[in-house]
Amino acid sequence: MSHSSSPPAPSRTDLVTDRLALRPWTGADVGAVLSGPRADLWADDFPAEGDRVIAGLIGERPAWLGEHGHRLVVERESGLAVGSIGLFWPPAEGALEIGYGIVPSRRGRGYASEAARALAGFALTAPGVRTVTAEVEPSNPASVRVLEKAGFHRLAAAPEGVLRYGFTGADRSEG
Repeated sequence: MSHSSSPPAPSRTDLVTDRLALRPWTGADVGAVLSGPRADLWADDFPAEGDRVIAGLIGERPAWLGEHGHRLVVERESGLAVGSIGLFWPPAEGALEIGYGIVPSRRGRGYASEAARALAGFALTAPGVRTVTAEVEPSNPASVRVLEKAGFHRLAAAPEGVLRYGFTGADRSEG
C-alpha cells in the first residue's frame, strides 16, 4: 500500500490538539521501532531510547495498544512522529500514570505539555479514572515544567527522591 507524501489525515481515534495528533501505536509501529525499517514519517531522531523501551513493553502488554494506551506524538504540520506518550494500565485506586518523551530536535516547543494535557484529559473519560499521575526526578526540571504547564499539580505523597504530580481536570475551569 503506497502513501502520498502529504501527512495522513488524523483518524477518529487520534487525539488532536492545536499542533499535534496523538495517534495510537499499532503493531506495525512497534515492529518498525524495534527492528526497522525506518518509517518515512519519523523525525530524524525518532525513535529515542524511551520509544524503544515502550515498543518492547507493548509486546508484553497488548492493552497498551488500545484507545487508552500508548500513542505516537505526531506534528500535524509535518506529519512526522516526534515522540510518544502513554497511559500505564490498569488504574490503581482511580489513578493512572502517564509517561511521555519528545525527541531532542523538537524539545522546547511545548509539545510535551500540549500532549500531556490532551491525553490526561482524555484519560479522565475512562471508567474508574479520577486522577492521572506522573513521577519526575527532581534533577529533571524540564519535565517538572512540562507537567506544571499541562495543568498537573504537585502531590504530597511520593516515593523518596521522586516528585509526584496529579491531574484531575479541576483546573480546566480556573481562569
